Amino acid sequence: MPRVQGVDIPNNKAFYISLTYLYGIGRHTAIEICRRMGVEPTTKAKDLSDDDIAQLNNLLDTDYVIEGQLRRQTQQHIARLREIQCYRGSRHRRGLPVRGQRTSTNARTRKGVRKTVAGKKGVKDMRH
Repeated sequence: MPRVQGVDIPNNKAFYISLTYLYGIGRHTAIEICRRMGVEPTTKAKDLSDDDIAQLNNLLDTDYVIEGQLRRQTQQHIARLREIQCYRGSRHRRGLPVRGQRTSTNARTRKGVRKTVAGKKGVKDMRH
């Protein structure tokens, strides 16, 4: 498995698909990288030479923000929103949807598993 930016990319997949295993690189960017390197996107990752991998590492270092650096940048952006106490920052802090989605139903991805709250007693129970 070729190692790119500290991540092992799969051998038996097309090069542009293997590149998507890096955080911050999708298919469009992967195809663009192949074009800039002059490598056919459908080439298997195992067929790349060491020079190609060195060229890829150099290109990713200079022109793209990926992996740890991108994760750190994202966390800094969220921390800034929390610090300035804006609406988006407060939604991040409370673990609720940030971009205006409804929360009365759905929003389970952000809110987590349902926490059942005991409901009101029924009318029959109130008589006794």
